[in-house]
Amino acid sequence: MEPLFTRLALLLQPLGQILLPYLDTTPFAFFGHSMGALISFELARHLRRQNFQCPLHLFVSSRRAPQIPSPDPPIHTLPEPMFLKELRRLNGTPETILQDAELMQLILPILRADTEMCETHVYSTEKPLENTAITALGGLEDRDLANSDLAAWRYQTHCSFKLRMFPGNHFFLHSAQAILLRFVAQDLTHHLSR
Repeated sequence: MEPLFTRLALLLQPLGQILLPYLDTTPFAFFGHSMGALISFELARHLRRQNFQCPLHLFVSSRRAPQIPSPDPPIHTLPEPMFLKELRRLNGTPETILQDAELMQLILPILRADTEMCETHVYSTEKPLENTAITALGGLEDRDLANSDLAAWRYQTHCSFKLRMFPGNHFFLHSAQAILLRFVAQDLTHHLSR
């Protein structure tokens, strides 16, 4: 029942405040998938602007680099039947939920707000992250995301960058969970041992 965030810039301050007690001197990393990748990236930049500790590592999954505009038209203002059709095409909401009219009335405003947050985000150029490594992750069968869109994350860090591709589509993190977790743990261990 809380007010929904529809602008990413308005989410960063409260999110940073909530996380701040956990971000003292302990090394930490962010993992963000799709919309979460954009939020994680902008939160890391927000922490830097506030002179707080930044993540050692940023794992960005199934999201084009923020400096690359989306080629897709916005969907957050579509009439409900068309919006639901797009949700089905994106394959991120289980069909059982999409078929439940009562449940959809509860979560549809949340899905629209999340979509609006991503579609209205305007990237602003800042210097790359200095001490935050970035690993961009993608699904080999993700038809909506080119490898070059993922590889462009390398321009957002002065630290190390890796691109890792996994079997699966946009939601490869479900189908390739075991191998993904192994790679994330490996990257973090490597980064912490330096």
